[in-house]
Amino acid sequence: MISKANVRSEELNSCFEKLLMVAAGNSGVGVRMEGAVITEWKDIPMELLLRIVSLVDDRTAIVASGVCCGWRDAICFGLTQLSLSWCRKNMNNLVLSLAPKFTRLQTLILRQEYPQLEDNAVEAIANFCHDIQELDLSKSFKLSDHSLYALARGCPNITKLNISGCTSFSDGALEYLTNFCQKLKILNLCGCVKAATDRALQAIGRNCKMLQSLNLGWCDNVGDIGVMSLAYGCPDLKCLDLCGCVRITDDSVIALADKCLHLRSLDLYYCRNITDRAMYSLAHSRVNNKPSLWQSMKGRYDEEGLR
Repeated sequence: MISKANVRSEELNSCFEKLLMVAAGNSGVGVRMEGAVITEWKDIPMELLLRIVSLVDDRTAIVASGVCCGWRDAICFGLTQLSLSWCRKNMNNLVLSLAPKFTRLQTLILRQEYPQLEDNAVEAIANFCHDIQELDLSKSFKLSDHSLYALARGCPNITKLNISGCTSFSDGALEYLTNFCQKLKILNLCGCVKAATDRALQAIGRNCKMLQSLNLGWCDNVGDIGVMSLAYGCPDLKCLDLCGCVRITDDSVIALADKCLHLRSLDLYYCRNITDRAMYSLAHSRVNNKPSLWQSMKGRYDEEGLR
């Protein structure tokens, strides 16, 4: 019968061999460090370990963090970017396990093909990972407003947030988030029909002055009041996706043309109330990068209106 100790030893050796191959450029030759040849996992200095971990996939990095206390402390303290999108099952439990350890994370990707994340996982992130700047929660259909409330309280330094497809969030929770996360530069709300309303966009325009990119694709509760609030409140806006926002009219585009001079990408696909009047306002605006703006809209509108 194979003992647990032997199995554990085999896991450590396997992990070590994979890391060592990366460090040696897959040559299989022992790695040299200040004249000494490293042949056992216990010999790896922490600086080299972190360098190696930065080159391997995230799954291997997580396994390596369980080798010993020294490796755990070094990896958990040194790792700032992590993606768990490879996890097809039990992502929620994995996040609950890792969040208290990886407290220095700045980028966390939790994109899912099948909904796994629940509010308690996001709350764990908010409770332990206060340095988070980029967070991807796209397609997290199980999440409720509690997740946004937790992020607002625990992760005020977020600059990039993707909650596309999170259909349960309300505009009140999104408004609450913007009161605390005022450093947001990139926000993806595609498909967030309940959250992306004029009320929420007014809050974004009021609180998120540094916003540069916003995706409101297929958010059909968005109207002119919300878009005009963005135009007046977010002067650094560069990319705006309004495809499927069927309630907006020329007034929205005219406000953007007048106030968002850095605009370089504007998607108005399926916005049925937009006419040549809006296109003329863009053509005669002081927008800095018109060629790029026209390119982003090419083929979707009347060619005469774009001239």
